[in-house]
Amino acid sequence: MSFSMKGRCVCKKLQYSLSVESADDARTTLCHCNSCRRAFGTNFGLTAKIPIQSFKYESGSPKLYKQDNGVIREFCDNCGAYICEYGEAAADKFRYVMWGTMDEPEKVPPKGEFFCKNRTKWMPEIPDVFHKQEIKD
Repeated sequence: MSFSMKGRCVCKKLQYSLSVESADDARTTLCHCNSCRRAFGTNFGLTAKIPIQSFKYESGSPKLYKQDNGVIREFCDNCGAYICEYGEAAADKFRYVMWGTMDEPEKVPPKGEFFCKNRTKWMPEIPDVFHKQEIKD
């Protein structure tokens, strides 16, 4: 049985769908790295790792922004919401889809946290998930 979900930017110009074998295949993680802090304007970034063949824009075309570190972000050129990101080496393999852009994000809760050593002291650890201090690219 497959698991499907839809998502969009704030203004609805960019809309996407994703379809995986099960909700467990949408590996949602909370990241506390410095890049996520800057991108999200908070102490964390929450994304779901989706295989590229499972992610499809249904309407609109994203604008691309490539960071100096090789991370590419796809966003709406109208409202500025960013939909997904990926590294150059993984561009043909998967997308990290922004959890907040999903229409029903509660269906894919976090399974882990990365860069936990950077977690702000006031933010609690997510219980019952894996916790990595750092990750290798």
